[in-house]
Amino acid sequence: MSSAYELFMQVNETCKVLCAPSRLAEGDVTNFVSRIDDEYHAHWIVDNLPAAAVGISVDGLPLYSQGFPVGGQLLDTQEYFINNHVQITVLYHESAEYSGARVVGFQVLPLSVNHNVHPETLPKDDAGNVKISDIKLPGCSAAGGIGVQEAANLPMQIIFGDRAGQSTFVTYSYDVFWVPSDVKWASRWDIYLSNGARFSPMIHWVNIFNSIAIVALLTAMVALILVRALYRDISRYNRVATDEERAEDREETGWKLVHGDVFRPPAKNPVLFAVTIGTGSQLAAMVLATTFFSAVGFLNPSNRGSLMSALVVTFMLLGVLGGYVAARVHKMFDGKSWQRTTIWTALLIPGVLFTVLFTLNLFVWAEHSVNAVPFVSMLGVLGLWLLVSVPLVFGGAYLGFKAEATELPKKVRGVPRQIPPQPWYLTDFATAALGGLLPFGTIYVELLFILGSIWQDMYYYVFGFLLIVVVLAAVASAEISIVLTYFSLCSEDYQWWWRSWRIPAATGVYVFLYSMYYFATSLNMHGFVPTLLYFGYMGIISCAIGLTLGVVGYHSTFEFVRRIYEAVKTE
Repeated sequence: MSSAYELFMQVNETCKVLCAPSRLAEGDVTNFVSRIDDEYHAHWIVDNLPAAAVGISVDGLPLYSQGFPVGGQLLDTQEYFINNHVQITVLYHESAEYSGARVVGFQVLPLSVNHNVHPETLPKDDAGNVKISDIKLPGCSAAGGIGVQEAANLPMQIIFGDRAGQSTFVTYSYDVFWVPSDVKWASRWDIYLSNGARFSPMIHWVNIFNSIAIVALLTAMVALILVRALYRDISRYNRVATDEERAEDREETGWKLVHGDVFRPPAKNPVLFAVTIGTGSQLAAMVLATTFFSAVGFLNPSNRGSLMSALVVTFMLLGVLGGYVAARVHKMFDGKSWQRTTIWTALLIPGVLFTVLFTLNLFVWAEHSVNAVPFVSMLGVLGLWLLVSVPLVFGGAYLGFKAEATELPKKVRGVPRQIPPQPWYLTDFATAALGGLLPFGTIYVELLFILGSIWQDMYYYVFGFLLIVVVLAAVASAEISIVLTYFSLCSEDYQWWWRSWRIPAATGVYVFLYSMYYFATSLNMHGFVPTLLYFGYMGIISCAIGLTLGVVGYHSTFEFVRRIYEAVKTE
């Protein structure tokens, strides 16, 4: 909404009174005290630039935070004060390349000042109305307004405490200063994005090098398997038919032994598996597309809401990919439940997501928070889902079922083989624990910055680094899934479908555990609703990360398994 504060281009104004002084009722004081305890901030925007409250960090660097606090509490007396005076500084840049001036900075200094102005002493016109323009503020300099030094010599505006008394008459005031700046229009967001140089790009580079080291280690393991173990296995298996000794005299061992069962459909929930892979592929394509377009500059944090809008729209439009992949996987299993597969792909995971978000939003509505998504907007998202995404999923599924089934290199035997007992390090829990840890190691530093942007009012802007981390995490997920699946096949466990997805999908569990640590060490949330929202949203984010990386693991492992069984001869 538009505020009552007035700014005129390159016109300095001091000691401006916003409105007539008014006494805060007891309920108003209680409200302010509650908001101060909850660390509420006022957020202003001038020319699409958010207000930056300037502070100093522990290392002496300037620190810019979004918005400014509505008030505070004195540590010694425990009294509550309200920030009723603001000194607004607007930076502008002039150039011979264009006429006029451009706003390149917007800083706010909040102060608490008891102006000691009461309604009975205010100047009034003939009709008895208060003449706000004629109100004089004691201690305010016409040249410099009220700054930090002036405020230090004035009493604070206490609203709750021993010194409140008559000070519950609150007068809001402000100063406006226009300051020329060398900052160009293209660089005016730098102070927000660098956050006062607290986070050097070197931190991101260190994370990149750490991730590359993890991926290089995995790549070396995969290369060792492919170049040495697989080459030896394939040579030995294919030599059987040409040796002078009879084939039946040579015992088959290892992954060749399960060639008749390796492409057997999942024993548990094959339809759900196809739905998971279809929706996961849709989600993975959405992440890659939005990250890429953000990295090349199409989505900028200065355009508020553009990233979230792009995520929603891209996911909806990629419904055709989700339906197509789910149909192809189900048809590969020679499944006949094409109606159920298509409906589940269109409704199951998006429906669960929408239900959770809608339920969380009910609690936000109950708290009368400005962060509550309007009901009309929720209906708009529901309409996009039902009228755009669902038809596209059905269209993609139609194309997938019409296409030829994926050709598998080996036929499935009639009777499934018995799977021998597996060593402890190849159990589902052990493989998931290891498989999720390594991809998480490639993203956890970047995840810290993303959590800060979501929960601590910081801007995330280094999408180029994020794109590199996303690619490295995908490579790590693919390689760890291939390695552990190969070990399982060598132990004659041919039930690899869900395992290839579950191994990297466990990264989502690590993300959620990390969010719990972040909540305990970096946030100061209290109350049921904020805590519920935090863990609700982090649960959704963790599941999305796990689903995305799990799909990457499945597709890469399927291609690996298909190729190794194509290379080996069987009778």
